[in-house]
Amino acid sequence: MNSNPREVNVIPPSTDRFAWPFVGLGYGAPVREREFTAISELGARQAQAAVAEEVPVAFVYCQRAHAVMMATPCDLEDLAVGFTLSEGIVANAREIRKVMVSRHSRGIDVRIEVPSAVAERLATRGRALAGRTGCGLCGVEAIDDAVRAPARVASTLTVTADAIWRATSALEEHQPLNSDTRAIHAAAWAAPSGDLQIVREDVGRHNALDKVLGALARAGMAAGEGFVVVTSRASFELVQKAATCGVPILAAVSRPTGLAVRMADAAGMGLVGLVRGQSANVYAHPARIVSGNR
Repeated sequence: MNSNPREVNVIPPSTDRFAWPFVGLGYGAPVREREFTAISELGARQAQAAVAEEVPVAFVYCQRAHAVMMATPCDLEDLAVGFTLSEGIVANAREIRKVMVSRHSRGIDVRIEVPSAVAERLATRGRALAGRTGCGLCGVEAIDDAVRAPARVASTLTVTADAIWRATSALEEHQPLNSDTRAIHAAAWAAPSGDLQIVREDVGRHNALDKVLGALARAGMAAGEGFVVVTSRASFELVQKAATCGVPILAAVSRPTGLAVRMADAAGMGLVGLVRGQSANVYAHPARIVSGNR
């Protein structure tokens, strides 16, 4: 491991609400050109194309490993903050004191400093676990820890269907990594108008959402003042993470699971699925989606 980490300016001064120190090393390209053999009825030929990279990322809290996620090596500071918030490890962003990213030969350590009381509480969740790409359940052993009931979303935000269409239709052009590889998920936070404000990509859909939630917190922006769109199915973990951070509406290009619908209903979150062009299904709290333009 390189022993000379460099300071990284990760938050514009105008939006730096939390004075977190961020220290990190370059952690490699998220996409690389790879050679392969293309086969068809015409035979075989050599070619090359972009391939999405994924690396093991270990989340370490106060010197204790909590989870290892397979993730795209970019925006890992956002991922660390978003994961810490959306998993309920801290109650608010001000409890995150420091984030350090360190590259190893086989992966990346992300060390997050939190108050000792938080670290002690985290230790009671059970042993550290390794997860597959985008796993949303790492570091928990009990069912009660896995399926946490988030508090009801406080935001009263409603948006128009046109805002949903606008946000989802604009998302593809803000996915440069997926444009190269066709193997990467995206999540985005949009203003009530549907204009995208933050977009993040990752091989794991949970990671992409955590990166968005982390970017919001680092910029001092309230998650409840907009809505989230994702390029995946709406699993219960996505609903859980979004609701924990106060997101009032989650829209997905694919269908939700039954548990996701029940959790969104209980949290007061509008849950929109199967967004296709200008059609969609609203599975929970349809009053969040109103008619007309804004």
